[in-house]
Amino acid sequence: MPKAKAALIIGAGDATGGAIARRFARGGYVACVVRRHADKLADLVSKIESEGGQCRAFGVDARKEEEMVALIETIEREVGELEVAVFNIGANVNFPIRETTSRVYFKVWEMACFSGFLTGREAAKVMVPRGRGTILFTGASASMRGRTGFSAFSGAKHALRSLAQCMAKELGPEGIHVAHVVVDGAIDTAWIRENFPDRAALKSKDGILDPEAIAENYWLLHKQPRNAWTHEMDLRPWLESW
Repeated sequence: MPKAKAALIIGAGDATGGAIARRFARGGYVACVVRRHADKLADLVSKIESEGGQCRAFGVDARKEEEMVALIETIEREVGELEVAVFNIGANVNFPIRETTSRVYFKVWEMACFSGFLTGREAAKVMVPRGRGTILFTGASASMRGRTGFSAFSGAKHALRSLAQCMAKELGPEGIHVAHVVVDGAIDTAWIRENFPDRAALKSKDGILDPEAIAENYWLLHKQPRNAWTHEMDLRPWLESW
């Protein structure tokens, strides 16, 4: 009997991460969804299962090396072979540079970069011996350019982008597809609807990113033949200024 295929989504929230988990579950993968507190994943698990998919929820702090090592070991032992790893933690904060404390800067780097390193490293350890797998990192416009007030966030996202490039060049010859996705623009979430109603109103014009559409692109990246792999993909609404 063939082993189950597992897709790991670190940062499986209510919007993009949840949509990615649902898409891979529809594709026949066991969606292994991760947040720091597993109880916050109950609605997502219920939704995936109601759609006929399989899901396993984990409460893990992705910044903690021992927890990430144990997570991958558990998935391989109890769920199935890890074929996809998606790192989707944001940590978007805005502080003027003179008000950015060392604690804030370090915490954002831990969340948006260091935990991505742990995710990618541990995924690579089990994927390389099998000669296949996909590792996807969620970036942002902050991955490409700095802006006033975003020293911590942009610094972390720049570093994550560089990590993805290093991994792609090292792991591509091993059969592992590593890609970085620049999500540039507001996403249709409850937070945007509550805090930026003018942006949310652009949904009727396809002027705001749909989490389901983002997830479809992650699926397409995973399914690409290796003779035409994409390393970096930009996703933005047609009216976004860039």
